[in-house]
Amino acid sequence: MDEHDGRSSISHEALARLQQLSVLMDKAFTIPGTDIHFGVDSIVGLIPVIGDTLSVAVSGYIYTFAKRAGVPWHKRMRMMWNIFIDWLIGLIPFLGDIFDVGFKANSKNVDIIRAHVERQLRAEVIDVRNNDTA
Repeated sequence: MDEHDGRSSISHEALARLQQLSVLMDKAFTIPGTDIHFGVDSIVGLIPVIGDTLSVAVSGYIYTFAKRAGVPWHKRMRMMWNIFIDWLIGLIPFLGDIFDVGFKANSKNVDIIRAHVERQLRAEVIDVRNNDTA
């Protein structure tokens, strides 16, 4: 995909897999008796420095999808900020782990990608409809 043409090269299947990955990382488990969800990111974050750094690799994988999907640079910078904050606060023992449960950077970033892709698809449908009536 040419990043300048504004069109997405992400399929619905790829977006669904990305969503599944974000759920695994951020929301796969529930604390019994509560509505508090956490994921693998919170679990590996218990390993000082190494766990949070490993989580950044998964976040980077999600970020590459944003670039392929043609997400504008300013939204990708927001994604990088989410990744950075998640990593930085995650380095603080215990407090970082609690923060991880609530912040859910991967889910936020997938939401940014999904919103962009859906907006692009709507624009393409409108474009096709306008060309059909012309």
